[in-house]
Amino acid sequence: MTTTATYIAVITVLLISTSLIEATLYPRKGGRVPKTKPAKPLNLLAGPQDESVFDRKLINMRPHPQEILESNAAYYKDTTLRNFNGTVLGYVTAWNSHGYDVAKIFARKFDIISPAWFHIIKDGDEYRLTGVHDIDGNWMREIRHNGKKERGTLKVFPRFLFDKFTERDFSRLLSFEVERIRLNEMLINSCKKYKFDGIVLEFWTQLGGRVDDKFLITLVQEMSDAMKKENLRLILVIPPYRKEVPNLFTDKHINQLYKHVYAFSLMTYDYSNAQRPGANSPLYWVRQSVELLAPPETHDIKTKRRKILLGLNMYGNDYTPDGGGPIVAGQYLELLKFMKKRLAYDELDVENYFEIKADDGRHIVFYPSLYSVHERIKLAQELGTGISIWELGQGLDYFYDLF
Repeated sequence: MTTTATYIAVITVLLISTSLIEATLYPRKGGRVPKTKPAKPLNLLAGPQDESVFDRKLINMRPHPQEILESNAAYYKDTTLRNFNGTVLGYVTAWNSHGYDVAKIFARKFDIISPAWFHIIKDGDEYRLTGVHDIDGNWMREIRHNGKKERGTLKVFPRFLFDKFTERDFSRLLSFEVERIRLNEMLINSCKKYKFDGIVLEFWTQLGGRVDDKFLITLVQEMSDAMKKENLRLILVIPPYRKEVPNLFTDKHINQLYKHVYAFSLMTYDYSNAQRPGANSPLYWVRQSVELLAPPETHDIKTKRRKILLGLNMYGNDYTPDGGGPIVAGQYLELLKFMKKRLAYDELDVENYFEIKADDGRHIVFYPSLYSVHERIKLAQELGTGISIWELGQGLDYFYDLF
């Protein structure tokens, strides 16, 4: 039996479901950890080091848990060094403060930082924002200062979601130009007031497939063009390819929008979940998602590919008999302490995972490794895309040596 067949068989025993969930991740809290004690004391490294993960030869297909536990918080001292030349966007969230620190320390590694601060709501006839209390002007000034480089200053594009919109609210927005003008003016005024460089707009999974595409295309084109006139830019969040369901966003949409938007943030993660356990983001699926949006034979392929920001997850999943759910760095490291052998590796998905048994049953844990992240960066280089990272505070600090 192959490695893939082995863990699929085990996972199938845990949960059998054909449900599909695609959503922005929030970290799971709590959860029991096995009581077994680690066998060896750890020689922990943290902070700036004289050697990078490349120099320390830590990028292994099957890393040993002790290597990860000892080295994950240690990164190369020259944080201005870049290994990836495409556009890199990093998301940060108000509920994960370490992401703010990552953005400051590794500012030169990123071109755009997107704080997930805002929701757009309808208040009578007006559009307004919630989340303004999360704005941190001092932090914005610091990351811009730290992120100065030859190719320009680090940009701040906060993420915006529509929240508590009724069917009538969406219908009026999509149907009436005056409504779209009112929304665009509110967004532009907010960007000017708070000194943002643009916005990341996430709505396609809310409305795609529910209304005629022409209305969504018009909304994005008009918003993007209005923002360009004010020297602001728009990045559109788009869903990935799904074999099991109709594709909500295809090359047809790219062709109509790529000359208008600054970039597309492609959500190539959440491939699996507690209802359908498995790899977080199989490499073959990431490739498929990009190539279906901008096929090799497409016109203006370099420009289209350059504007696609291939999504990398910095979170993982812990699958248990009760279902389990997403985990972030600290939870992963706690589970990893009770693993004594090298991590398993799936050749098809190009992801590492491990299995442990505990009083509360079996845990099967998928989480990025240096090797899996590096392979996805190499894929982005090969395809000519950029990268978007969800999200900076969920990963291990030494991952950023790779970018």
